[in-house]
Amino acid sequence: MRAFPKLLFAIALCVTGFGSFAADQPETLKIGAQAPDFNLLGVDGKRYSLKSFAGADILAIVFTCNHCPTAQAYEERIKKLTADYKAKKVAVIAISSNDPKAILLDELGYTDMSDTYAEMKLRAKDMAYNFPYLYDGDDQKIALAYGPVATPHIFIFDKARKLQYNGRIDDVEKPTGTPKNIDARNAIEAMLAGKPVPVPATKTFGCSMKWAAKEDNVKKEQTAWAKEPVTLETIDEAGLKELIQNQSDKLRLINVWATWCGPCVTEFPDFMVMHHMYRRRDFEFISISADNPDKKDKALKFLQGKFASNKNYIFNVEDKYKLIEAVDPKWQGALPYTILVEPGGKIVYSQQGPIDPAKMKKLIVENKYVGRYY
Repeated sequence: MRAFPKLLFAIALCVTGFGSFAADQPETLKIGAQAPDFNLLGVDGKRYSLKSFAGADILAIVFTCNHCPTAQAYEERIKKLTADYKAKKVAVIAISSNDPKAILLDELGYTDMSDTYAEMKLRAKDMAYNFPYLYDGDDQKIALAYGPVATPHIFIFDKARKLQYNGRIDDVEKPTGTPKNIDARNAIEAMLAGKPVPVPATKTFGCSMKWAAKEDNVKKEQTAWAKEPVTLETIDEAGLKELIQNQSDKLRLINVWATWCGPCVTEFPDFMVMHHMYRRRDFEFISISADNPDKKDKALKFLQGKFASNKNYIFNVEDKYKLIEAVDPKWQGALPYTILVEPGGKIVYSQQGPIDPAKMKKLIVENKYVGRYY
């Protein structure tokens, strides 16, 4: 996938504040409005309200999330904003209001985590957040009160908790870029100096909020998977070696499995999750059945039951040792066996036995051929 299609895919995932609002989009809080109070659970197990930050002269509330590429691109900048202004009595907090049940797997192509509270705790730990990270995804009551358009969307309040700025943090999404307009910082600096905020409101760019009304889309997504064709092709030694050489431009995850292998059958749905998450990126999942050739129909039936619309192969002879050598001479022969192969044939991960799905998703999204940003 080249740069332009990548951007189109990212924009498809991240509906922005530039377009028309969905019917369920609440009105965004107006400049001068009083901050709605909240009582939310943080990833540290504590509950927070406006009163928790009574000692701060300025309160910045960022509506963000785990999965959005734009939100991830701003994580370090939110941390730096927190650190730079902490001594000046500026408090920064983040709220994730996405409904985890309304997020499609096809929307998780730039992440290893969705937006559940449990995953928020993991993300905060991974990234060493220095600000409270609060969960609003069950009833979205606070998002409905503030009206964020996209993630991230920042609201900055004065000592009286009147809104003085809302919109973007700055105007460059990519972490490696240099913004021309640092709107959030400008607002804070003006407020610290007792001056009017120069630009009190801007548009926002990022992923659309995942409101509870979108939960039906998840069911539609799953229904659509059932209509995708599932195939199982026969492959020989030469074909296997060609797969491993990976002359494509995609990161290739290959799993060798069999219908008679309990661990293989148990973990296969994890690969389907990854297939649906990353298939629109420079990534592909390939399964290789180690069943005997005369069990092809049985293997195909299993794959159909898992909606395995990825590329699937079955080895053309019963000699399993030829299969082993063709896939990876370092493989000792136990199933399941999984390898992650970069373009050009470099094996960057191999595992005999079940994989750790969380670790694998992280390896995929942080690989240079995929990535968390666009």
